[in-house]
Amino acid sequence: VRIGDPQRPTGKTKPIVEKFCKALHIVREVLRTDIEAAYRNDPSARSHEEIILSYPFIEAISIQRLAHRLYRAGAPMIPRMMTEWAHSRTGIDIHPGASIGAHFFIDHGTGVVIGETCNIGNHCKIYHGVTLGARSFIKDEVGQVIKGLKRHPNLGDNVTIYPNSTILGGETLIGSNSTIGANVFLMHSIPPDSLVIYEEKNLSIRSKIRRSQDDLSWSI
Repeated sequence: VRIGDPQRPTGKTKPIVEKFCKALHIVREVLRTDIEAAYRNDPSARSHEEIILSYPFIEAISIQRLAHRLYRAGAPMIPRMMTEWAHSRTGIDIHPGASIGAHFFIDHGTGVVIGETCNIGNHCKIYHGVTLGARSFIKDEVGQVIKGLKRHPNLGDNVTIYPNSTILGGETLIGSNSTIGANVFLMHSIPPDSLVIYEEKNLSIRSKIRRSQDDLSWSI
């Protein structure tokens, strides 16, 4: 596949590459904070080296932070190719357009989806199966989806989201210092310092011993 005409260069490549190269030291420093966040938040982590060499999250966020710089500089296609490659390797789907603050950590990671227009603050932590997605897609008069609109939620600083929770909508803001419990489905904003959980309903806990005896009697 050839992108563009090498005989008729547009002159856009050089400034994009220059911006990208100038930002590399910034990306490196932010990635240091991600590694530190993983070390501080995961009791099973024995060293920074273990995190760098074995955590899928580090691979996914490293590629996304680099792709994000290219995305912001206007590079076509390549940023999305980078993050989809990381997605295929790690099971973590982070769009290159998502803006993610420092000290970010995804624990486990499989099934995480972070949409294009997400803005995530500093010191945020999310677990596997979390979706930060779009609530709906606005269409034009001919039924085509309008691109470039704000569709995905924002997270303040120090937000924790536990496994399999879904937060949707471009107007949804999760206030700083908030915690979202597991399996929450949320489509509206919450204020800072909030705790959002589902109360247990109709949870049945029964003795397996009695059931096993009943099953045995029935079989006889």
